[in-house]
Amino acid sequence: MRDDCLDYQDLFLTDVPLLDTRAPVEFAKGAFPGAVNLPLMDDGEREQVGICYKQQGPEAAIALGHRLVSGPLKQARIQAWADFARAHPDGYLYCFRGGMRSQIVQSWLKTEAGIAYPRVAGGYKAMRNFLLGTLEQAFGQCRFVVLGGMTGTGKTDVLGELPNALDLEHHARHRGSSFGKQVLPQPVQIDFDNALAIDVLRKRHAGQSGFVVEDEGQAIGSCSLPVELYRLMQDCPVVWLEDSLQNRIQRILRDYVVDLRASFVQHYGPGPGDEAFAQRLRQSLAGIRKRLGGLRYQQLSAMMDAALAEQAASGAVDGHREWIAALLSQYYDPMYAYQRKLKQDRIVFAGDQQAVLAYLRQHAASAASEHRPRRT
Repeated sequence: MRDDCLDYQDLFLTDVPLLDTRAPVEFAKGAFPGAVNLPLMDDGEREQVGICYKQQGPEAAIALGHRLVSGPLKQARIQAWADFARAHPDGYLYCFRGGMRSQIVQSWLKTEAGIAYPRVAGGYKAMRNFLLGTLEQAFGQCRFVVLGGMTGTGKTDVLGELPNALDLEHHARHRGSSFGKQVLPQPVQIDFDNALAIDVLRKRHAGQSGFVVEDEGQAIGSCSLPVELYRLMQDCPVVWLEDSLQNRIQRILRDYVVDLRASFVQHYGPGPGDEAFAQRLRQSLAGIRKRLGGLRYQQLSAMMDAALAEQAASGAVDGHREWIAALLSQYYDPMYAYQRKLKQDRIVFAGDQQAVLAYLRQHAASAASEHRPRRT
């Protein structure tokens, strides 16, 4: 049998299969990417055992747990664990602290299914603390640059070209604005933190010593940035991405109309997907109704409704350009111009996409050379 695992870094660097034996309610509150939840006890059983532990002590709680998970139910759960273990012979199992639950699962797998399967020492809590420590170290040791720019300049496209970029909106499954909701729901906060930490861990392991992040508020939808990261972003250098109004309108049309509709149709199917897409656009505009003011909201809403009707009738999307252009000029651009003024002293470079990419690549190379060990 392979030894129990204490190398948390290797687990996350190599995408080792993980069998999470915690109760579903624990898993839903926070998990690791790709982990599979096959619990020893379901939520109700766990609650009963917890009450028994408080009232009668550990021995009575353990006995109750064995009574609750017995017979055909026990065999079904062992079979599920055995199927996972056979499909993933390089994996590990764990519970919350690497204690009794994972030890029971490990023991039953051995005695009932003949499978010796290792567990993660310290369990979920130790792995979670390792990832939090990974972020803390990065915030203290790495250089950060913030990528700013007006709405639609293609900041996400630039991040996609950089090996040292941290795409916060990707991890949050949200584009960061009132129109930023995606088809799938956002992750819970812990899942967002875990995914970001693993991204940082892998990029640092690959040799990156500085990171580029998009200029964001303290929250991206329902996901909050780590406090230390947000504080860093208020002080670090800013690179400002520029583009023409027409290019920005075209990019927003692509991202928030063409691609977003395709995502809804893929998820819900034609018909329902189109309806859900149209409803999402209208909800997004309604979300900033107070800030737009009643008259401006009514005007933009009428433009959007006309564009959606034309799209539904013929598939044409050019009608959306009108409300996009008006929303940029009347709402987003004045707001971003004000933000740029506040950041003016920190802007170290400004230019179009190619110029910004060249600058950021050179900046990354400089950061790497500073961290490279010198020969003596």
